[in-house]
Amino acid sequence: MHRDDIKRGAAYMLAAGFGFAGAGALVKLAAQGLPNEMIVFFRNLVGLLVLTPLVLRRGWSGLKTQHPGLHLFRALAGLTAMYCSFYAIAHLPLAVATVFTYATPLFVPVIARLWLGERIAPAFWWIICLGFFGILLILKPGHAFFTPVALVGLASGLFAAMAAVGIRRMTRSEPATRIVFYFSAVATLVSGVPLLWSWQTPDARFWMLLIGIGVLASAAQLLLTRAYAHAQAAHVGPFNYSAVVFAALLAWIFWSEIPDVLSLIGIVVVCIAGVLAIRRGGARVAPVVDLSKEGANSR
Repeated sequence: MHRDDIKRGAAYMLAAGFGFAGAGALVKLAAQGLPNEMIVFFRNLVGLLVLTPLVLRRGWSGLKTQHPGLHLFRALAGLTAMYCSFYAIAHLPLAVATVFTYATPLFVPVIARLWLGERIAPAFWWIICLGFFGILLILKPGHAFFTPVALVGLASGLFAAMAAVGIRRMTRSEPATRIVFYFSAVATLVSGVPLLWSWQTPDARFWMLLIGIGVLASAAQLLLTRAYAHAQAAHVGPFNYSAVVFAALLAWIFWSEIPDVLSLIGIVVVCIAGVLAIRRGGARVAPVVDLSKEGANSR
């Protein structure tokens, strides 16, 4: 597969953005009757069920690792990001909650500098500052919207960035299939523990929502990996921010949610900064792998 088909890569990325936004909308619907713990667990369980047959095609021998600690760190960081993201989706306007998760590229350079010692180019600092200015517009310090719920949403981007840097660290010696399988396995096991005290038997409607979240998110991940298989991250990565636009449209259609002016400006600013971060970061973003060939997405 040639990595220079930008149009096809962009089309896959736009489809992935719609899938992620759709999964977020289903999370918001499911949160009306189910606890966050159940939604997170079934999201991970369905993903693991999709991933395992693809891994089995290549055999279990490929899962041997000498870095269990790094896998555990990446899994727990990613799982925490998911808990925070789903909680924010349930309590904030969908577009706002989505953009917090997509603030990840702004955190990655700082975490990579502190953890891996990677140098931050001077020109990159103004991109980071621009992004956090947009976040401040959304949070509105001193106003009612600057709430613990909003901070939880912002934490989803921070923990997702920690997971991304963990992936970057492991790809020096670990294949992407192994990284993502261990994430799915650990996340499913750990997120299953809270069900001991938070389980609620869903009715047929909520079963459909839980399955739909896992299927739609897994399909979006597949589309994402196909996008990166067709073109470089710097070329198609910015189209990933279409998820924020789709989320805003879905929120307007189904919940009549319209963010206030400052939040809208902040969302645009964060998206612009994220796009610039991806463009300048080029191929040094968290790696992905084609699910159709490797069986995983290490986003």
